[in-house]
Amino acid sequence: MTSPLQDLIDGNRRWASSMNAQDPHFFEALAKQQSPKYLWIGCSDSRVPATQIVDLPPGEIFVQRNVANVVAHSDLNCLSTMQFAVDILKVEHIIIVGHYGCGGIQAVLDEKRLGLVDNWLRHVGDVAEKHASMLASLDLMAVRNARLCELNAIEQVTNTCRTTIVMDAWERGQNLSVHAWCYSLDNGHMNDLDMHVDSRAGLEPQYERALQRLVRSPASTR
Repeated sequence: MTSPLQDLIDGNRRWASSMNAQDPHFFEALAKQQSPKYLWIGCSDSRVPATQIVDLPPGEIFVQRNVANVVAHSDLNCLSTMQFAVDILKVEHIIIVGHYGCGGIQAVLDEKRLGLVDNWLRHVGDVAEKHASMLASLDLMAVRNARLCELNAIEQVTNTCRTTIVMDAWERGQNLSVHAWCYSLDNGHMNDLDMHVDSRAGLEPQYERALQRLVRSPASTR
């Protein structure tokens, strides 16, 4: 019987054949272990595939995605993923990845009702209220969207660093850093937001540094 998703099944077979042709031992090695260095917490947007846009093969990035790349202290899904990545897989980097033109970010700016997801986007609304003066200074909506995408990624790094998971890892001397990025759908480039936190003491200085960088840099749409 033909699957209603046969196009995807066929694509899978082509991809597997291609990988086998490049490296006959690829799947054998992949099945034996999972040892990524990175935990990627990104947006659910289908246009932002984690490994592909940083040119890494399967097995190199552990991934958690949700609408608008939020790290909420009440989200057991995200926290469980983070705990497994940090405590079991021993990842060295957690990367919070926003993307310009994010629909969730735009819904917050438009104060648009979408349904149940509005409750989730309240977390982004809190970020927008915290930085209301900075956002109000930007006339173009596309520029305001870009700036809130950046601010949200920075604030979610702060939330990540304040979890018991990350704090405990630092307390026991584990090598772990947390970073903020924003991805451009327009040109495929990643923007490093200059927030790299590797200790409890480093959080506030890095946070202030990242915000000052945004204040000094011209706002753009990507």
